[in-house]
Amino acid sequence: MNLLRGSDFSHLLVAFVGIGALGGLLRWLHLHNPTTVALSFLLVVLFTAAASRLWVAIVTSIVAMLVINFFFLEPVRTFSIADPQNWVALFAFLAVSLVSSRLSSLARNRQREALARRDELARLFELSRDILLSTESEDAIPALARHIARRFDLDYAAVYLPTIGKFDRFEAGSAQPDCDLDPNELNGALDGREPTVIANTSAGAMVLTPLRVGTRAIGLLATIGGSLDSGTRATLASVAAIAIERAHFLEERKQAELSQRSAELKSAVLASLAHDLRTPLTAIRVAADNLRAPWLPEAQRGEQTDIVQQEVARLSRLFQNILEMSTIDSGTIAPAPQWVHPLEIIEAAQHQVEYTLRTHKLDVLDREAGEVVYVDPRLTGSALAHLLENAAHYSPPGSTITVEHAVTAEGLLLSVRDQGVGIPSADLPHLFDRYYRGAEAQKHSAGSGMGLSIARGLLAAQGGRVWAENQPVGARFSLLVPAQHRSL
Repeated sequence: MNLLRGSDFSHLLVAFVGIGALGGLLRWLHLHNPTTVALSFLLVVLFTAAASRLWVAIVTSIVAMLVINFFFLEPVRTFSIADPQNWVALFAFLAVSLVSSRLSSLARNRQREALARRDELARLFELSRDILLSTESEDAIPALARHIARRFDLDYAAVYLPTIGKFDRFEAGSAQPDCDLDPNELNGALDGREPTVIANTSAGAMVLTPLRVGTRAIGLLATIGGSLDSGTRATLASVAAIAIERAHFLEERKQAELSQRSAELKSAVLASLAHDLRTPLTAIRVAADNLRAPWLPEAQRGEQTDIVQQEVARLSRLFQNILEMSTIDSGTIAPAPQWVHPLEIIEAAQHQVEYTLRTHKLDVLDREAGEVVYVDPRLTGSALAHLLENAAHYSPPGSTITVEHAVTAEGLLLSVRDQGVGIPSADLPHLFDRYYRGAEAQKHSAGSGMGLSIARGLLAAQGGRVWAENQPVGARFSLLVPAQHRSL
């Protein structure tokens, strides 16, 4: 703490002015009684002690004593005292002045300490609130360092967490040390019971405080700057340790929830795939048995052959969905754009699901006959095939499925409109989620819920998107792929 401050000299100057003014007033009023004079000057000393630090009050007391001696005690205008009683009065004044100054200084220091404790408690409370409001475990530790630096006005704050053979550092603040601390030095501070001061950093002296949960050290808190006393630093370290344990608990709980959801999802997918596999395999086995019967008429043999082809196509489509999903998950999709006409994409998509579309009429509205676009026809065609397959599943047999295409400023726009029952409002936000099938979807058709999710993944690889909306009759699914275009 600085011994001399500008405000101290201001207070001292005001005290001198007050002593001079009071001395002049008393002499003008011809008040020379030692008791009256001493009590009057004692007021100036008390006011000075209440407003400034101890040394200012002491200097004021000495100056006031000298003024009393020189101007009011006989012989006047000398520093000698004739009456011994005046010596007693003078030293009594000095003693009272010094004691009152000391008491006033102690009271003011206690008030300052109380205010500091109050501010520290408020900062600790704000820090605790910041920690409780942090729900993301990935950013919890970096956020903790930022909150500590901000709440306690630190130039630098860092949390060091020990890992195998090293320390992970999460730092914040305006002052960044230009050197990495030696792991041995960090391990020594981690094992210590008291904070360790490192004075050789470029940003200033760094204090390393162990973060303990009980007797177990889980990390270090490094701070530069600020005015933390030992009690506040220890409390701050305890709060930071609890915050780190909370972040670890949140991460463990999140991983447990993800594992549980993954297990549930895997069970649901396996059950769905088992159902999707069992139905076509049963149909193929029955049709194959029927074809072996010598009594089966030729017309019915053709029907059984169609069933086999239909179910084989269904199985092929299912395995193709699984392969596409695994490709999306692995992130290995590499778009290969080329100049292609939108009708070529529609024809390729139609060919992929021709067995699914056999009971529907497909109406293609060609509005951009003279435009070609630069897209990946394989990915875009596969995404459109999933939309066509979805429309066929949820439209009544014999209904019309309409496909439109247009080239806009954003790229290639393809839409598929069906004549089904539409999409329930509760299903719209989750329609493209993986393996999601609404209650109405489960009533109308079997499936694994992969098709629309795969379409979204194939389009995302090209920077495109897909969405759905209800129409007065049925629903419309649209996909947009960013693309250059040109006239033929």
